[in-house]
Amino acid sequence: MTTIHTLGFPRMGAQRELKFALERHWRGEIDAAALETVGRELRARHWQLQRDAGLDFVTVGDFAFYDHVANHVQLLGCEPARFGFAGDEPALARYFTLARGVASETGAAGSGHPALEMTKWFDTNYHYLVPEFTPETAFSLAEERLFAEVDEALALGHRVKAVLLGPLSFLWLGKEKSAGFARIELLERLLPVYQQILVRLKAQGVDWVQIDEPILGLDLPPAWRQAFEPAYSGLAKSGVSLLLATYFSPLQENLALACRLPVHGLHIDGIRAAQEVAAIADWLPVHKVLSLGILDGRNIWRADLDAALKLLRAVREVRQCDLWLAPSCSLLHVPFSVAGESGLDAELRSWLAFAVEKLAELRVLKLALAGDGAADAALAESRQAIQSRRASQRVTDARVSARLAALPANADRRPSPFPARQAAQRARFGLPLLPTTSIGSFPQTAEIRSARAAFKRGQLAAADYQRAMEKEIAHVVAVQEELGIDVLVHGEPERNDMVEYFGEQLAGFCFTASGWVQSYGSRCVKPPIIYGDVSRPQAMTVSWTTHAQSLTEKPMKGMLTGPITILQWSFVRDDQPRSTTAEQIALAIRDEVVDLEQAGIGIIQIDEPAIREGLPLRREAWRDYLAWATRAFRLSASGVGDATQIHTHMCYSEFNDILPEIAAMDADVITIETSRSDMELLHAFGEFKYPNEIGPGVYDIHSPRVPTQEEMVGLLQKALETIPAGNLWVNPDCGLKTRAWPETLAALRNMVAAAKTLRLTA
Repeated sequence: MTTIHTLGFPRMGAQRELKFALERHWRGEIDAAALETVGRELRARHWQLQRDAGLDFVTVGDFAFYDHVANHVQLLGCEPARFGFAGDEPALARYFTLARGVASETGAAGSGHPALEMTKWFDTNYHYLVPEFTPETAFSLAEERLFAEVDEALALGHRVKAVLLGPLSFLWLGKEKSAGFARIELLERLLPVYQQILVRLKAQGVDWVQIDEPILGLDLPPAWRQAFEPAYSGLAKSGVSLLLATYFSPLQENLALACRLPVHGLHIDGIRAAQEVAAIADWLPVHKVLSLGILDGRNIWRADLDAALKLLRAVREVRQCDLWLAPSCSLLHVPFSVAGESGLDAELRSWLAFAVEKLAELRVLKLALAGDGAADAALAESRQAIQSRRASQRVTDARVSARLAALPANADRRPSPFPARQAAQRARFGLPLLPTTSIGSFPQTAEIRSARAAFKRGQLAAADYQRAMEKEIAHVVAVQEELGIDVLVHGEPERNDMVEYFGEQLAGFCFTASGWVQSYGSRCVKPPIIYGDVSRPQAMTVSWTTHAQSLTEKPMKGMLTGPITILQWSFVRDDQPRSTTAEQIALAIRDEVVDLEQAGIGIIQIDEPAIREGLPLRREAWRDYLAWATRAFRLSASGVGDATQIHTHMCYSEFNDILPEIAAMDADVITIETSRSDMELLHAFGEFKYPNEIGPGVYDIHSPRVPTQEEMVGLLQKALETIPAGNLWVNPDCGLKTRAWPETLAALRNMVAAAKTLRLTA
């Protein structure tokens, strides 16, 4: 017998209904009841899609109004005491305060409390909210939302599989906020609450609970590994069937542990851990269910169903028992559906499978394993698409391969070491101590987005579009001049997304009309699809940047997205090594850097926020990845002279363990996110004695909360404890695209004032 299911489904809706409802709620245009109605309608629609696709369960508990980890913070009753909740506030209002720092856009400067820290979910581009733990943290069953959603699904006649983030992964993903204790010590307090949840779910009529423990794919300290067996021995007493789910990485030394845990089934990532499928099929006791992640839940290519069937039949020969099939991980990481993508070339479209199509592929595999002829037509169509992609002439470009092969050995090195470059740059720019700048983007108003959309639809002439964007650039430059910012940006009004904008101008990329994926909260991105060799046909940013520079005497930064971030935030071809694709992108960006320098732009920022998230989850693979990733960055940056200053920007990742490699990128200035973590990350840069200049973010741009000048002064004083004043820059955590103008102006004014205050004493 074959059972098919999914570990999770996209939350936003086919038309991003949840995004727009959230933003209307935050603006005060709809109340909480109206928002809850949107959530309920989306859940019902998505469960019906799963049922219509023939899935044996619908998955309940994967929905979130902001983030599933934040859901668990409320479910487990561990909202941090620092928020000062009285307990009588509505749960949804508290939830958005955890996520955003204030419950609405009207918070006064400095009011409320900073939001929970946000960082990347393993090696994906999804951001989760980080739980906070102290020795006093207590847990309780404090939120009914999960159980209400189960009742919703049952009332609609669905067979339910509930999903929980496992207790060890929940603790692992959090942070200690007090010295002298380890969060693993809280496990004994946490487990009884999980037992209560499982008992409640069983009483509701839930037979299976998927309990996600993705940390089993990591290099775990002994105390964490040893905690699994006693923890799950306790949870097994709940009476509900537990499906332990792992994903994103091979199990390796944790393979035997995962197989022997007292659970009723084990899900493994058959894409990322393909080499372990045979061993697990052999090791896992026959009375336990094996759930095989047979479809790639993180990429958009149509599956080779013939290859999948060959593997599944081999597993069946070893295990004469039930086999469950699923995507490798939650489908949160792929767009909703290929349906409606009529603007895509028909051949390219035939190569793709998004979330809805992956559900259909599961059904075909189930039918084929049962010998049902109803699968034959779908198998033939799949076979034709796979052969089309392999044979397509559009995938390869001999000129790109020849250029890579001809690169000299030192192509990724600047002409001079950093001290010589720093002297040349200081002489050229004459910046004050603690120079101020921003990360790149400024607020994108409805007018900007409307003009850009009209231009794309052909409803706005090119000349009119250019005038509209130049007007906005002039406004942004004037605002920065008035605020007294030292190094300016043009604000990026012409850019829809920091990756999509460049991908649209590079060969080897294609784009969807509605291939949106959640990044965090209401923020969605539309990743490009890299289907072939990459090159730059023409300049991409030079005209906008030089126009902005013509409006001011102050230095204007050229703003580019780096090769690794373009790679990580795209859906990447899987028919050649990622390192090769990264080098192709790097050479395209290098061409743009050289053109900017030749046009007189002396400061160029190459953003690489995704360097850390691309790091393999297993340390043994780090060296190889970091070698080619940092080389790709240097390739993009090393075509310029000493007096041209190269910046890079990184955010919302933990960098402490790769600081030597970050230093090896050899950017003249790095800007990083540090405000949510209270400059915690900066201590590691200080201890490492990071050799180049650094700009720690002094306010959190993901929250509408405006920090006071005094708060920013305090953060900068902490920064000065570890970074020499001559090497310190002052900037926000990230770009300002998602913020509104009033809060942006207030925060930047406070930032400039904080820098000026400290110049008097630094």
